Amino acid sequence: MVRTLSAPVDGKAAPREPRAGGWRSPPEPREGNRRSENLSPSGPPPQRALGAERWLARQLLHGLGDPPVRIVLACGEEVAVSEAAPIVRVVLHDRATLWKLAARPRLEFGEAYGEGRLEVEGNLLDLLVAVYRAAAAVRKPAGPLAAPAARIGHWLQSNTLAGSKRNIHLHYDIGNEFYELWLDKELVYTCAYFPSPSAGLEEAQQAKMEHVCRKLWLRPGETVVEAGCGWGALALYMARHFGVTVKAYNISHEQVVYARRRAESEGLAGRVEFLEDDYRNIRGEFDVFVSVGMLEHVGPNHYSELGRTIHRVLRPAGRGLIHSIGQNGSGTLINPWIRRRIFPGAYPPGLREITAFLEPWRFSVLDVENLRLHYAETLRHWLARFDAAEDRVRRMFDPTFVRMWRLYLTGSAAAFLAGELQLFQVVFARPQVNEIPWTRAGVYENS
Repeated sequence: MVRTLSAPVDGKAAPREPRAGGWRSPPEPREGNRRSENLSPSGPPPQRALGAERWLARQLLHGLGDPPVRIVLACGEEVAVSEAAPIVRVVLHDRATLWKLAARPRLEFGEAYGEGRLEVEGNLLDLLVAVYRAAAAVRKPAGPLAAPAARIGHWLQSNTLAGSKRNIHLHYDIGNEFYELWLDKELVYTCAYFPSPSAGLEEAQQAKMEHVCRKLWLRPGETVVEAGCGWGALALYMARHFGVTVKAYNISHEQVVYARRRAESEGLAGRVEFLEDDYRNIRGEFDVFVSVGMLEHVGPNHYSELGRTIHRVLRPAGRGLIHSIGQNGSGTLINPWIRRRIFPGAYPPGLREITAFLEPWRFSVLDVENLRLHYAETLRHWLARFDAAEDRVRRMFDPTFVRMWRLYLTGSAAAFLAGELQLFQVVFARPQVNEIPWTRAGVYENS
């Protein structure tokens, strides 16, 4: 999954009841082109901006590292601080939005964009990449309170057994038919692996599953446990193509029902079992542990539980792979708008945090790969499909939902392009395991 995790990212039918991330539908926003929104403020504008508003807009841009962006105030007056030519204009439709942005920019940008109080004239992706890069240049290193602050933040949306169930439901159980509109045909909602830049999404998702299986050196007859299996594509792929038996755990009810139905229809129900349960409740012993896109939903307060679980369920010659969105460093909280509207309880770990919960159990890290640009490309495909299905998504939900999810997908792509987010694949094994490939050739040959 994906899921911006470190900075802002989101016929008419009657709006549905809130179903995702706690969002609520405000009055219908103004409509705009999905990539270049050129809207003028509604109603008669004030004659001139207040001096405080000009100052506030400049301070906002300075705080973001002076990106090449113009802010258009509610009166139509423009404010810029960069000497470079502006790449986009951010149009504010009311004075209150400016004050909210100045107070909490990382939260309020998403709120204002989703509600249509803020429009982007130009390319939204270009805007977010520019802001990420400019802000990174002025950002101070995380201080000693960063990690405790992260833990306090995650306590508010704690991923306890009950909290995880609630958090996952708010994102993944909003309807399989929604995800079917813009994911690949197998509903793989994690970073794809593009063997070449010209590869399509379906090919790249198949290649990702093959990539994971080769890294795990799966052999016929082995037993695999998967923690967080989505709609079941990887579990079924492992059983079909590598002859293993899989138990896959997931706490999303809709995903588990879908995966069970698919296993039955494909004749794999005897070799793949989908359990609607938490990773902490895994029972049994297995040759292989795999988790693709779940660690982001565990939270640093629960990493020790995950490490303990892996140790408990892996056999003496066991090995595993963790695939997760991550960050450079640790302790930086996910963007507050994402936590509120899209992914409650999510946190992208630093690489050190991943190895830290493996170390107490003496697991050996055998391989680390960063697929950051592959995730940016995956998101480009998802966003194009989402835009193509915009009318159907609007009928399922409402215009606010469309804008929120477009911002989420675009912002996530921008975060990977700007290097704010990473995609780690970490392979590990028990320390005494010597039956491992001598080189990486087996991972890449004929792939």
